[in-house]
Amino acid sequence: MTAIILIQPEIPGNTGAVGRTCVALGMELILIHPLGFDISDKRVKRSGLDYWPHVNLTEYASWDAFLAARVPRPDQLFLFEEFGSRSFYEPDYPDDAMLVFGQETKGIPKPIIARHEDRLFHLPMRSDVIRSLNLANTVSAAAYQALRGKL
Repeated sequence: MTAIILIQPEIPGNTGAVGRTCVALGMELILIHPLGFDISDKRVKRSGLDYWPHVNLTEYASWDAFLAARVPRPDQLFLFEEFGSRSFYEPDYPDDAMLVFGQETKGIPKPIIARHEDRLFHLPMRSDVIRSLNLANTVSAAAYQALRGKL
């Protein structure tokens, strides 16, 4: 199963929208703590609508706890950053791909990037006045790309 991983998300509405996308596409949602909100926050549920109970949700106390529990293969991890060296169109995503996204304001923590520099990807943009897309929009685009030809 393909998974979406949010590292220390800060905005409950984004996490709710990502959860809704995960339900629509049959993906697991993995949240890496600490979160910038309480997972029971009604704003999470409002964005996820009545689909939130159907989210296949797993939570980990830290990135290291996630790595220890899941032991992902290097080719499973796809880290998304605005400065990623490769386009998200390039890779062939395995069925068990793990798409990793960082905080809305800070991105993926630098120590995690340093350990996975060869797995950095970006979403191409035509405009030079936009730094990045909203997290929920980025996740949706990446999720559909990872599942291209599999839906």
